[in-house]
Amino acid sequence: MTYKATAFFDLDGTLLDDKSQVRPEIKEAMTQLKENNILPVIATGRTEVEVAAIMKEANIDSDIIMNGAFIRVAGDIIFSDVYDKELIKEVYDAVKENNDVISFYNEKEIWCNAHNEFLLGAYDFIHTPVPPIDPEGYLTKPVNMLLVLGQDNDTYYTSQFPQLNFYRNTPFSLDTVKKTVSKGNAVKILQEKLQLTDVPSYAFGDGPNDLALFEACDIKIAMGNAVDVLKEKADFITKKNTEGGIIHALKHFELI
Repeated sequence: MTYKATAFFDLDGTLLDDKSQVRPEIKEAMTQLKENNILPVIATGRTEVEVAAIMKEANIDSDIIMNGAFIRVAGDIIFSDVYDKELIKEVYDAVKENNDVISFYNEKEIWCNAHNEFLLGAYDFIHTPVPPIDPEGYLTKPVNMLLVLGQDNDTYYTSQFPQLNFYRNTPFSLDTVKKTVSKGNAVKILQEKLQLTDVPSYAFGDGPNDLALFEACDIKIAMGNAVDVLKEKADFITKKNTEGGIIHALKHFELI
């Protein structure tokens, strides 16, 4: 298919409402985008097991997940970046030393080494099930992203692992990916593989992990509820996610 544009949507605080749900008007807008030959892509820190129902409800079948570690377009996998086992072990040991907890992610499943108040708080915050405990699962299963569950050790992890990016996306958790992985790099990979480098791209986001997404896209749209640093980079600040911000922006740019 020949696309006229691409549109990349963060989920929490952007495409979803305050209950992490897809409102009917969002599904209608995504369907209209596709009818207009515009490719809608979810770009999120979550993985597919967490967003499968959301994607179905929103009528979107393309995603950049785990902050850019995995890409699927129209049902086909086009990129997957996997952690080295030795590096996982180093992060795992550091997490345990700090009395924090760690979750492991690939596109099919999530598991963790233990349950604590931060883990329970993190998954409740995004309205998703608590993952099962499997401390040694990373030894036999691929891992694309790690989630560090804790609140007070951000500086320690950043200094201890300069080869990693740590994104605090909830009060309880740090999304953890390699420095070479980001939503922005994933956009570039998608564009190159689908030969869409000359097609206009639109980014919709609200959080600090959307900065790389903004840098990779032509038009940067910050939600009304976005963090200030993202609003400063935006070409357009739309309404809040709970006030029809997505629809407002899509109509503003005449995408629907």
